[in-house]
Amino acid sequence: MGRVFLVELEGTSFYKCRFCHSHLALAGANVLSWSFNCRRGRAYLFSKVVNITVGPQEEKLMITGMHTVEDVFCCCCGQILGWKYVFAHDKNQKYKEGKFVLERWRIEEEVSEEVNFDARPGPIDVDTP
Repeated sequence: MGRVFLVELEGTSFYKCRFCHSHLALAGANVLSWSFNCRRGRAYLFSKVVNITVGPQEEKLMITGMHTVEDVFCCCCGQILGWKYVFAHDKNQKYKEGKFVLERWRIEEEVSEEVNFDARPGPIDVDTP
C-alpha cells in the first residue's frame, strides 16, 4: 500500500466526504442529475469524481434494469459513497455508463465565499452624515 495523494478541488462550491471531508466533485460542472434515488434516499449523478477507489464489478438489478456496477469508496477514510455504472444492459440507460452516483447522506456540499479585496465602496455602502 502506498501513500495517498488527495486532489484538492478549486472552485467556490464542491462536494466532500461527510466522514473525512475529502474533496469529491465540483458542485456545478460535474453534477448531471440531482434526481437519482437509492435505498436510503436521494442521490446525485456525477460525470467526474476524484479521491475515490472502486470495488469489484457486480451485476445489480436496479429500478431502471440490470446494470454492471462498482461500489465507490472514499480513498481517504474507506467509507462507501455510492457506485459507478460500468455497463447498462438496456440501450436506453447507456448514458449512465462511466458515471458515478453518490448518495446524498454520505456527502456534503462546501460553499466557500470568495472575498474581493479590490472592491471599492459604492454609493450605498458609504455612510452619509
